Amino acid sequence: MSQGARERVGALRAEIARHDYRYYVLDDPEIPDAEYDKLMLELQRLEAAHPDLITADSPTQRVAGAPSGAFGEVVHQVPMLSLDNAFTDEEVAAFDRRALERLGEAGPLEYWAEPKLDGLAVSAIFREGVLERAATRGDGFKGEDVTANVRTIRSFPLRLRGKFPPLLEVRGEVFMPLAGFERFNREAEARGEKVFVNPRNAAAGSLRQLDPRISATRPLKMYCYGLGRTSGWSLPERQSELLEALKDWGLPVCPHSARVRGAEGCLQYFHEMGERRARLPYQIDGVVYKLERLAYQERLGFVARAPRWALAHKFPAEEAMTRVRAIEWQVGRTGAVTPVARLEPVFVGGVTVSNVTLHNFDEVRRKDVRVGDTVVVRRAGDVIPELVRVIQERREAHAPAVQLPKRCPVCHSEVIKREGEAVARCTGGFSCPAQRQEAIRHFASRLAMDIEGLGEKLIAQLVEAELVRSPADLYRLTAEQLQGLERMGEKSGANLLAALERSKHTTLPRLLYALGIREVGEATALSLARHFGELDALIEAARAHPEQVEQVPDVGPVVAAELHAFFAAPAHRELIERLREAGVRWERLEPRASALPLAGQTFVLTGTLSALTRPEAQAALTALGAKVAGSVSKKTTCVIAGDAPGSKLDKAHALGVPVLDEAGLRRLLAAHGR
Repeated sequence: MSQGARERVGALRAEIARHDYRYYVLDDPEIPDAEYDKLMLELQRLEAAHPDLITADSPTQRVAGAPSGAFGEVVHQVPMLSLDNAFTDEEVAAFDRRALERLGEAGPLEYWAEPKLDGLAVSAIFREGVLERAATRGDGFKGEDVTANVRTIRSFPLRLRGKFPPLLEVRGEVFMPLAGFERFNREAEARGEKVFVNPRNAAAGSLRQLDPRISATRPLKMYCYGLGRTSGWSLPERQSELLEALKDWGLPVCPHSARVRGAEGCLQYFHEMGERRARLPYQIDGVVYKLERLAYQERLGFVARAPRWALAHKFPAEEAMTRVRAIEWQVGRTGAVTPVARLEPVFVGGVTVSNVTLHNFDEVRRKDVRVGDTVVVRRAGDVIPELVRVIQERREAHAPAVQLPKRCPVCHSEVIKREGEAVARCTGGFSCPAQRQEAIRHFASRLAMDIEGLGEKLIAQLVEAELVRSPADLYRLTAEQLQGLERMGEKSGANLLAALERSKHTTLPRLLYALGIREVGEATALSLARHFGELDALIEAARAHPEQVEQVPDVGPVVAAELHAFFAAPAHRELIERLREAGVRWERLEPRASALPLAGQTFVLTGTLSALTRPEAQAALTALGAKVAGSVSKKTTCVIAGDAPGSKLDKAHALGVPVLDEAGLRRLLAAHGR
């Protein structure tokens, strides 16, 4: 082993740690994600070539170890106590008054106020700056050893930076950001798997996976807010200074905390956070107040299982009971007939909720929701109202079960529900006004034909006035017709007509996506366009030779069947001819693989991705010139590991093949405009 390899490994680790600190702690990245990935790939290759240089705190070793059969027990040397709760302004004022009396102070006290993250409390011990152990709160005195899983959290350091204490036990909250939670549930639902009820359950379930490789695929974060044990370090005077020290050592802290004065300042912060709550990137269920001076915290001490110097101020309940007035059926762009419960208005989670989607008929049957039922409603993720359960004991006698409608509530066409599918659909197509309006909105969207100025309200007017019955009718609109619409003046009409004219020159992938064919998203449209080159060739194959369509990368029998059904319909073929007659043109897509950025590279996908499907990931990689193989070999450039990756990941480690997680894949694609 050369001295140069050892020095380069050390330099790479230091540089990666510095970039992690700037990205996760300072929120001020210094280099593009693609450059970061190059550093990580170089370190992985060097460590594969020199295994004796691998250390536990290397950034390549976040996912390590085999699945365990159970979590070990950890005894907290300093108990992780809970906080007393307040639900009213008066209780906050009483807390402040008691603190003043016990401290013998007259003036207003300073507090450190921070959001109360709705996640899982965790304690982590660093010895000589290296992460040694992490454990859940448990009952406050004993928790579970989740070290291997906490190591997979990218925002949490494996080694501290700067001048740190020889022993440091830090406490914090592991949570799942809302964006990651929504992506994860969306993908799980698409796969027919169980979804999480809320981000807290998602964080707890992800952190308590027996296989740390699964935890590594979940979008977890951790914010630190306090200490347990420490040695070889003098505590600062203030809570805010303590958090600054944690931040300097590379530990992430919540950026939305603030110093406030007295009960009045606490309540002002509480109400401000209540207003910002829906816009925060994570879920909170209240705020926490802590005395700013650590000497005051020590003087007040603890009572029973809670400190006297801190208080959790909870937001209004996020669940409430109400009554189902009616169950109606809405029709979407693809004809999906979705049940919606109309409720007696109820105030929950800070807003009034009067209706909630039931997703599909199977969900109605599973929850057994009926008109007149008393139900529990929650604002899932603090945003989307959700019907949690029915209070069966309050059901009216002989309340009839809900039946799937046989006819579309909008156009009265037949409603069908295919075997194996949860969604029922209207068969009316463009003849159904509800589908027509949504189909045209999709056709005009940015990733489709990108018709600027054609918004939802204008589309509704065009459909209602029967000026537009299909997307082709858009290109036959006149200035006179547009000027007769509400809020559509001469200039606005001219701008829309100009946008329509510009949209006539498009690409085959955009057109295929714009047609709104079920199961054909942006990536699949690109694969189809690259494979067939011309629309007519695709139509012929879809109608007469579906097996040819299945030869396209990422296209299986389900997509092939949807393409066959779409192009077999005379109305859809007529639509394409009318678009051609209106002057819509699309270019043949034949990129040269050798000119693409990933040409000559081979990738292998394993496991389940959360932000995009594996077919979409494969399409995105092949669009950049890469080859996506089904097995790992020494010639493999990189393995992309998702949730539950299996034996391919083990083989990659054995062969020294670099591995990227899903976040790394997204950065790689973004670096090349995908």
